[in-house]
Amino acid sequence: MKKKKANHSKFRIFLLFSLCIGLFIVLAVSFIKGSYKIYAKEKEEEELINKLASLKEEQERLDGEISRLQDPEYLARYAREKYFYSKDNELIIRIPEDE
Repeated sequence: MKKKKANHSKFRIFLLFSLCIGLFIVLAVSFIKGSYKIYAKEKEEEELINKLASLKEEQERLDGEISRLQDPEYLARYAREKYFYSKDNELIIRIPEDE
């Protein structure tokens, strides 16, 4: 009888130990997955911050271009340079740019 109780106690200890090991493994896997998700979100945040900064710079550049295009003289010069429009009796000669 004592042997049965001893075996029964050993089985309970083994079962409890196995349960603890299983619980530890589940918690460790959950922790690792959570850590990876946090790392991925931080990386994504960094990329989005960089993209936001570049978009703000582009917006400032475009806002400046808009304000310059409000000036009729700049607009006329821009149209002549970009689209080869000319004034009356004006000849446009394009000179190749050095690279």
